[in-house]
Amino acid sequence: MSNDNETIHEPDERLIYDFFLAAERQGPGSPEATLRALSFVNGLGERPFVADIGCGTGGQTMVLARHVPGSVTGIDLVPEFIDRFNRNARELGLQDRVKGVVGSMDNLPFEPESLDLIWSEGAVYNIGFERGITEWRKFLKPGGYIAVSECVWLTESRPAEIHDYWMSGYPEIDSVARKTEQMRKAGYGDVSTFILPEECWTEHYYTPLSKLQRSFLDRHKGDRGAENLVESLRQEEDMYRKYKEFYGYAFFVARRAD
Repeated sequence: MSNDNETIHEPDERLIYDFFLAAERQGPGSPEATLRALSFVNGLGERPFVADIGCGTGGQTMVLARHVPGSVTGIDLVPEFIDRFNRNARELGLQDRVKGVVGSMDNLPFEPESLDLIWSEGAVYNIGFERGITEWRKFLKPGGYIAVSECVWLTESRPAEIHDYWMSGYPEIDSVARKTEQMRKAGYGDVSTFILPEECWTEHYYTPLSKLQRSFLDRHKGDRGAENLVESLRQEEDMYRKYKEFYGYAFFVARRAD
């Protein structure tokens, strides 16, 4: 894609990867939110097999691994993210049971009914929430858990500006009730949910990203695609701060029903 054809809605993927490689998190969240979601998971046993799908550089994965025994495999399509993921695991002394693997969330490298827990923070939108929870279920052992975070509407009605913004970017956004019903139809039992607090967006996501923007633009001086990417990130943050009462991320934690 040439720089002349790029828009703030279609930044070059290579630039997205370069920017987010330096970020601890590639989406809204926090260690506290990860652990709160984990608190709804019971009876994993002494050596569970866990997969973090769309793991990015592994910020949430390392938190998860420090509180769950057994092995954790992170899956992400971006090789640079996986390199950073595995380096982070080594630096934390977790490399014996935590590893990152390059792979696609629509073609997971696991055997059917082999996983005790599927984890995915802010990533399932890449293939769609309903498709993801439906296709991933077969990889869970009977009674295994899934925990995913997904962007949702918090109100029944909303201003046209934010409605149109999300419809153009992710039309599958919906209410917590609708997402919960989709999980039940996909073959999961009781669904536990909670809305991520505002600091998961601000303190743990947008503030760190803002600090990375200057060095990123310096590395790509004169690159219109890089400028477009930063502009889109700033627009996204502005939209959240303006309309945060109308949407947010929700965690959904459920057990495979059999």
